[in-house]
Amino acid sequence: MSSVRDRLRSGGIFCDAVLRVQDAEFPVHKVIMCSCSEYFRSLFIQWSKADQRVYDITGTTPAVMEAIIKFSYTGSVPVSAGNVKDLIIKAVEFNITHIIQACSRFLEERLGPDTCIRMWHFSKTYYCTELCFKAYCYIVDHFQDVVSSEEFLQLTALELGDLIGRDDLNVSRESTVYEGIMKWIRSLLMQRGRHLHSLMSKIRLGLMSTEYMAMNMLSNELVANDSQCLALLRKASWVQQYLQTHQADVGFRNRLARPRLPAVILLAAGGWSRTGPTNSMEAYDYQVDRWVDVTDSAEHPRAYHGTAFLHGFLYYIGGFDGAQYFSSVRRFDPVTYVWQEMAPMYSRRCYVSVAVLNGLIYTLGGHNGRERLSSAEYYQPQSNQWNRIAPMHECRSDANCAVLHQKIYICGGFNGSDCLQTAEYYNPQTDQWTRIPDMSSRRSGVGVVTWGNLIYAVGGCDGDNRLRSVDVYNPETHSWSAIPPMRTGRSNFGIAVLDNRIFAVGGYGSDGVTSAVESYDRTLNQWSEARDLLFPRSALSCCVVDGFPNMHQYILDRDSLPLCPLGEDEEEEEEEEEEDKPDDKPDASGSI
Repeated sequence: MSSVRDRLRSGGIFCDAVLRVQDAEFPVHKVIMCSCSEYFRSLFIQWSKADQRVYDITGTTPAVMEAIIKFSYTGSVPVSAGNVKDLIIKAVEFNITHIIQACSRFLEERLGPDTCIRMWHFSKTYYCTELCFKAYCYIVDHFQDVVSSEEFLQLTALELGDLIGRDDLNVSRESTVYEGIMKWIRSLLMQRGRHLHSLMSKIRLGLMSTEYMAMNMLSNELVANDSQCLALLRKASWVQQYLQTHQADVGFRNRLARPRLPAVILLAAGGWSRTGPTNSMEAYDYQVDRWVDVTDSAEHPRAYHGTAFLHGFLYYIGGFDGAQYFSSVRRFDPVTYVWQEMAPMYSRRCYVSVAVLNGLIYTLGGHNGRERLSSAEYYQPQSNQWNRIAPMHECRSDANCAVLHQKIYICGGFNGSDCLQTAEYYNPQTDQWTRIPDMSSRRSGVGVVTWGNLIYAVGGCDGDNRLRSVDVYNPETHSWSAIPPMRTGRSNFGIAVLDNRIFAVGGYGSDGVTSAVESYDRTLNQWSEARDLLFPRSALSCCVVDGFPNMHQYILDRDSLPLCPLGEDEEEEEEEEEEDKPDDKPDASGSI
């Protein structure tokens, strides 16, 4: 039907109006244009004479008008880099929601450090609320990259202050915020210098190192010549000393030492406690080194299972509850807190290894209650179906796996009689497994992660002892090397990479089930203690999750932190209101 109407229009048949843009004329049917937009109903009925036939449309080009007319007749619109700005401006004027949405989606797909601020300003000007929200979220989530762009300098003082004052600003170091402030101020020093104290008061100075403040702030002439900034640094120094002497590593709820929200969360799910299987779920907030209990008491306990986070859902896969070996898959929605039973695997898989690659969940090996398995399969979330793949070279339970360079590497495990030293990888393009050199030790209950371009095989049991040692595989050299060992030997523990560190969580140690957690910092080349789990357990599974709108419900509430004992710290949060009124606002529309 739409193609018929469009052919009638193209042929000028039954057209009862002409839209004129510059020198171009477009014959149209009034009823079709009215059905597309309230603007044209008003144009034809209220703003013109009853016998009028030609209508002048200003503020646009013939190409944009033709695209809008085409949409009115066909329901589709061609959006390109060349027309999107003019098209969305006119669509907003005409209040054509579908064109606004199509243009917004086009621009959202092109959000980047060099475009997000321009798109944010543009969308604010033309009231594109969804694009405005997405662009702002991109700035917050990618602030470290945005600071390096030239567009960063187009922010106003008020906009920059609002951004850096947010708890959810994604920065790994507060120095990024300080350096961004200085870059912004120095770009227009005469106009922007007066905002220095206002902006610096929003840095979490109390959580920075005294060495950085001494070397980079006190030596900065702009800071050194500003009495208010120097007072801020003195206060921050006092807070740093207080935190150290009182061993209060969490911070305060005041802005000066208020920890920002984590960009990602580590979930520790299920496992085997000292009394049996558990349904415990804890979320780790690395910004404050705290675990938060987020257990759903209605969920069934399981241990020796795998987890995967994909498309906003957390999957529990396989496992054991002390009586049953599971082939089942449970999917958890962290937004609605709803569990859903998904299609089961072909095989029961306890002690299973799980990986996510190219939007698919792979399950490898395990134990079905009778024997150790070499079989493997993958799950397609869209079809809710499992498919078998080629079996591994070895039967492996208690192994672990990770993805690197579009391949799945699996290391160690137990074959029913021996702890394994072997490792291999799967190539989904060829459906083939390939052996790689053996690790330095036999490792059952091993933790395996990818970090950078390397595979880390951590801990495990060699048949006699729980291991502290770590083997690192480099696929370019086809060789293993060692890094410093963990502080605690452990097997069947949770493992994940976040905050640029490897975390080893819980497990089974020399004294039995443990709650101990430690992390490896590659820069320092050492392991250090992290906060213990709330509930000791082994056979748990860890998974890094992000991106859902209620992440704040899985972290420590910043307002539950104590107030800074300085007392007057609260007053500084209101004192910059007058300073924040900018005089250097750039063209908000920008160019796209």
